[in-house]
Amino acid sequence: MTDFPPMPWSHPLRVSELATRKPTRFDIAPDPEIRAEIARWAGIDALEDLRLKGALSPAGRSDWLLEAAFSARVVQPCAITLAPVHSDLSETVTRRYLAEMPVPEGDEIEMPEDDSAEQLGAVIDLGAVALEVLELALPLQPRAPGAELGTVRVAEKGVTPLRDEDTRPFAGLADLLKGDKPGPDKGET
Repeated sequence: MTDFPPMPWSHPLRVSELATRKPTRFDIAPDPEIRAEIARWAGIDALEDLRLKGALSPAGRSDWLLEAAFSARVVQPCAITLAPVHSDLSETVTRRYLAEMPVPEGDEIEMPEDDSAEQLGAVIDLGAVALEVLELALPLQPRAPGAELGTVRVAEKGVTPLRDEDTRPFAGLADLLKGDKPGPDKGET
């Protein structure tokens, strides 16, 4: 089993201390030192801003509903040029904390349709929620403006290099259907 590094930011709310008749509103943002730690933890160049704003509301007798807006501004290296790329992230966050999670039945277990449900514990950590959303929202291959991956054509001497278009099996299908190119049933032998 892999040991994960500890999360650099935590903002726990004890469930036993939450108001049971009205929403608990929150607006949290880490200070600059913690943002620098989060950037190192997430493997990005910088985290210029991060905010989670919303409410944690009672849902029924013992369940809770978290609804929030997540925003962040991150700096990552361009996947092509390594130049800094600034990205503004914005996500809507919904989590349902259930006192009793439904138990899947049968031999095979499938992914539930509702992926917002989580087991309710003694604490709901808003910092952990924000970091999870950050990790899922980060661009996988950020690109600086104008950065393009060039075309590489390699072939032995005397052989025509293979192009990307040549590797697409259905690239010429539209032309064949239009009748622009002769095909097997157009009189070609």
